[in-house]
Amino acid sequence: MKAFWENPYVETAAYYSVVVLCMVVFLVIFEIVTKYRNWEEIQKGNVAVAMATGGKIFGLGNIFRYSIEQHDSLFEMIGWGLFGFVLLLISYFIFEFLTPKFRIDDEIEKDNRAVGFIALVISVGMSYVIGAGI
Repeated sequence: MKAFWENPYVETAAYYSVVVLCMVVFLVIFEIVTKYRNWEEIQKGNVAVAMATGGKIFGLGNIFRYSIEQHDSLFEMIGWGLFGFVLLLISYFIFEFLTPKFRIDDEIEKDNRAVGFIALVISVGMSYVIGAGI
């Protein structure tokens, strides 16, 4: 049985499955944290929400990439991925705090693409910093 779990195809499928599940859970948490409803806004054609959400998805994928590269077990990978997600979530709140003249969520909901783009870049950029620490 040990040979089965050490097969690279099985390992890849296991990592993939777990990361997809984690991403769904983490995106639900992001949905709860933000004022707007991501998928409803995307369905309406809100490009700012699509950019911000895409940045979160890319950022989470990047964090998990680093986590898979640096850790030997599936459980370590999940733990570090969870830690990276928390840091990415904190980055979102810091971004909100550093813009006291307007609310990020309000601007993204209004399809302010400049704010959506900055949200995307912050998520992607911070994912590299977080990943390097993992």
